[in-house]
Amino acid sequence: MNLKGRSFLKLKDFTPEEITYFITLAGELKSKKKQGIAHDDLKGKNIVLIFEKTSTRTRCSFEVAAHDLGMHVTYLDPAGSQIGKKESIKDTARVLGRMYDGIEYRGFGQEIVEELAEYAGIPVWNGLTNEFHPTQMIADMLTIQEKLGHLQGVKFVYMGDARYNMGNSLMVTCAKLGMDYVACTNKDYFPDPDLTAYCKKVAEETGGSVTLTENVEEGTKDADVIYTDVWVSMGEPEEVWADRIRDLTPYQVNEKVMNYAKDTAIFMHCLPAFHDLETGIGRQIHEKFGLTEMEVTNDVFESDQSVVFDEAENRMHSIKAIMYATLK
Repeated sequence: MNLKGRSFLKLKDFTPEEITYFITLAGELKSKKKQGIAHDDLKGKNIVLIFEKTSTRTRCSFEVAAHDLGMHVTYLDPAGSQIGKKESIKDTARVLGRMYDGIEYRGFGQEIVEELAEYAGIPVWNGLTNEFHPTQMIADMLTIQEKLGHLQGVKFVYMGDARYNMGNSLMVTCAKLGMDYVACTNKDYFPDPDLTAYCKKVAEETGGSVTLTENVEEGTKDADVIYTDVWVSMGEPEEVWADRIRDLTPYQVNEKVMNYAKDTAIFMHCLPAFHDLETGIGRQIHEKFGLTEMEVTNDVFESDQSVVFDEAENRMHSIKAIMYATLK
């Protein structure tokens, strides 16, 4: 499958077969790394990472993956470029496109990464925007494939705020791959109706389904995957915490929720997670609201059903596959 020169901005842009190819390639490259087989096929290439929002997993994944592939990396933190400030996105894209072979962008509106891709003339990879988080999707699907052995027909339940990048991306990806996606949350946190309609139409073609429900027992019954994310997205003001805690506490992933799911169900989270008081924000929330855990309880997070660290590792292997497929 030839994906050379393609940008990786959102999975709406790719067919089910292309998405499956990324997952398969990620597995193959992971196997090579585990066996110590060199795969530095992209020697001499250079990429630039633009981070308007900081990250642990995304930055480390791109840097390690690029080095494994033989590439050189430039990292630009929020203060390290003039993008959108002294230089337009269009001009930035045309400058960087002359110097680099690929551009990663992690930041705010989807329109920014789309404009970079329009004018750069080289592949652009979306490391996260407000609307979509596509590199996480390949890692998540690789993890499910490894743990459950298949993707088609998997009942995948997302609990929490389903309106933004994670909820959007998971709904699109599950629909494309013939999975049964359930957004289990307060109705005020249901995904965009237009995107939901798009995903339902796609799911009809792939043998999957899309369900929105406020009923926890119904939504999670016989689930294969229970997934959640932090209740407040990056860049949102602290003032929203009170509303989110009030509205989303009924959708916390806890032992009761996991008991509704299949015995073989796995728990997933894109991290970081607020499951204890070992973070600054966790302690602040505890002082203000009295909570010791938020979107997931510590017993579930640390349980045998939790695959969050396998999932985190797979970010690197999947990002490597995305860069390899679009540059090789």
